[in-house]
Amino acid sequence: MNIKKIAAERINKLFDLANEEAKNENFKMCKRYVELARKIATTHNISMSKYKRKFCKNCNTYFTSKTVRVRNQKNKMITTHTCKSCGAVQRYPYVKEKLKKRKI
Repeated sequence: MNIKKIAAERINKLFDLANEEAKNENFKMCKRYVELARKIATTHNISMSKYKRKFCKNCNTYFTSKTVRVRNQKNKMITTHTCKSCGAVQRYPYVKEKLKKRKI
């Protein structure tokens, strides 16, 4: 097997484990799993675009309803994610999603 495929599978597994730990409200382990996944992704040059909205890029906290506040700004068409542990703010446009909805 290719090393990148193994690394990608490991990243998937780590995010699954983080999700399970989030259900049990063990946020320390979630944070550790995200740190490990990011370290694997950087060493093997793997894109984490699939998971980019699932964790805080500042403190590696896995996002659940208790660890993040999500707000939509309709006038700017932006979704704002605010991490409750470190206060970092991440903004994502949602123009593409809105255009897809109109076409359907």
